[in-house]
Amino acid sequence: MRRVFGAKKDKEPPPSIQDATVRINQRGDTVDEKIKKLDTELSRYKEQIKNTRPGPAQEAVKARAMRVLKQKRMYEGQRDMLYNQTFNLDQVAFATEGIKDAQQTMSALKSANKELKGIMKTVKIQDIDSLQDEMMDLVDTSNEIQETLGRSYNVPDDIDEEELMGELDALEADMGMETEAGVPSYLQPEPDLEELNLPSAPTGHAAASAGKTNAQAADELGLPAVPHASIRN
Repeated sequence: MRRVFGAKKDKEPPPSIQDATVRINQRGDTVDEKIKKLDTELSRYKEQIKNTRPGPAQEAVKARAMRVLKQKRMYEGQRDMLYNQTFNLDQVAFATEGIKDAQQTMSALKSANKELKGIMKTVKIQDIDSLQDEMMDLVDTSNEIQETLGRSYNVPDDIDEEELMGELDALEADMGMETEAGVPSYLQPEPDLEELNLPSAPTGHAAASAGKTNAQAADELGLPAVPHASIRN
């Protein structure tokens, strides 16, 4: 049967947008190369026209340059057409990628929506409220326990302001005495003579008579002399 009717050929898959874009870009590169060659040839003809005198020779160069210019215009038209096709393919590719992104986004949203619904079935507002109330009660109970454990024993609470100020004054006085007692004697200030109530030093005749008396009272060795009355007795 295959020999009579032949085998069915597999159809080739249609070209993708990427394949078509690559092919058109390759054709555009080929056309650009041809246009560059024609530009080089036109530049050479331009120099020949400048260097050739008017006449049949110059007209022949101009005719060849005109033919090359027509070819260049034809290739430029083809290049513009290829550029337009590439632009259209790029737009289609961009739209296709946008639709694919939208499909993926919708699929992700559907999956997330389904998962969220399943989670919401296990979570109830009433359960959350009950849990919050229970937590608040536990915190209050914990605070009461801490206050109870931190309660002081045998501490009078009925202390008025006068007792407090008296206690503070006494404490300040005690601290001042401890500070003065802790300072060495050579660092303490000298006492005032008026505060000690000491007798003043003798002046004038009193000091001279006192000196004579002391001099007379000393013997030859510098010891105090014994009064004669006491010797007689």
